[in-house]
Amino acid sequence: MKRIIIEGNKTLSGTIKIGGAKNSAVALIPAAILAEGTSVIKNVPNISDKDALLEILNLLNVQVTDEKNALIINAKEAQNKLITENLSNKLRASYYFMGALLGRFKKVEMYFPGGCNIGSRPIDLHLKGFEALGAKVKRKKSKYIIEAKELKGADIYLDFASVGATINILFAAVLATGKTVIHNAAREVEIENIAKFLNKMGAKIKGAGTETIKITGVKKLNGATINVIPDRIEAGTYIIMGALIGKNLIVDGVNPNHLKVVLNKLKEMGVKMKINRHQVILNKCDKLKAVNVRTVVYPGFPTDLGQPVSVLLTQAEGVSQFEETIFENRMGHVPNLQKMGAKIEYERQHAIFYGPNKLHGAELTATDLRSGAALVTAGLIADGTTIINDADHILRGYERIITKLSDVGAKIEIEEV
Repeated sequence: MKRIIIEGNKTLSGTIKIGGAKNSAVALIPAAILAEGTSVIKNVPNISDKDALLEILNLLNVQVTDEKNALIINAKEAQNKLITENLSNKLRASYYFMGALLGRFKKVEMYFPGGCNIGSRPIDLHLKGFEALGAKVKRKKSKYIIEAKELKGADIYLDFASVGATINILFAAVLATGKTVIHNAAREVEIENIAKFLNKMGAKIKGAGTETIKITGVKKLNGATINVIPDRIEAGTYIIMGALIGKNLIVDGVNPNHLKVVLNKLKEMGVKMKINRHQVILNKCDKLKAVNVRTVVYPGFPTDLGQPVSVLLTQAEGVSQFEETIFENRMGHVPNLQKMGAKIEYERQHAIFYGPNKLHGAELTATDLRSGAALVTAGLIADGTTIINDADHILRGYERIITKLSDVGAKIEIEEV
């Protein structure tokens, strides 16, 4: 187990460079096996989720060269094998191999995916999409066998605008016969990034980034090159940190258009920032205003920033209301913040923040990736020493977080225990 140790109240000043989007990269990597050739994925973040996906590619006899922030993936000799429980359990995004292997080989066998414990997160929408395309789904305890003699285009209606289901259906549909239409598709910018990659491979996809995506199946895909877009969640996390303890902190390499709702909410709170083309410059705001935050699907306030922004709410003057609408188990950070001195009332997916609160260091436990990011944020502004156990969660999605924060003035280190 790894743990992070933070000495709080150190001003953050300098530049933090944002890496490639985790939520895009973890889908682009499985997408590469749809091509019978070599693909290059640039600006890949160096996170543990990437390493777990490369283990699966190795199992599938896919040749990978990892060059700094680029992956060269040759899937010409890819083999369709059972993805073991040990590998699938390492991350939620392992389920993207369902759509990719089904699309290319018309069959996939794998175990139920793992990932953070932030809610039930069923994959029924993924499976219904596969069945609509003509696949048969069998489940033996936690193992799935999905196969089709032929995949045929269909109209698919999603009950919820699920990012994972939208991407998995895309993967299965690009090599299907005929035309597929995904209704109520997720609109995240990461989906646009993935569709662009598939189109460069030779797929025919229109409407990515809207609620209706149309796919005309093709017989074969070739290798292509793609750049992973900037990580809007990583950027949002550091922007929140800058609002709390920054002094001309520059968050560089960000696309402000991907964070419009977040930036507007921070402006509503009174956060001091300057937005340039690819940068957001932050200074600590001494008087933050209480606001209400409700997480919803894109382009609304992202669920992945709900936990980090909670720390900002603890410092606002007055009463702030918070509601999480996507996942039912995303309040794991709240007891930790209470332990640090935050005055919060919460029940299930709702929380009320009474601020501002002076936070003090404590020994904490990260319950998931974004909970861990919230605790790092809290540790940076707390008096004394904060210890965050189970820090492996954080390393799943934040590239070189210790180095990036240390370089701008934080007193932070990580150790194995």
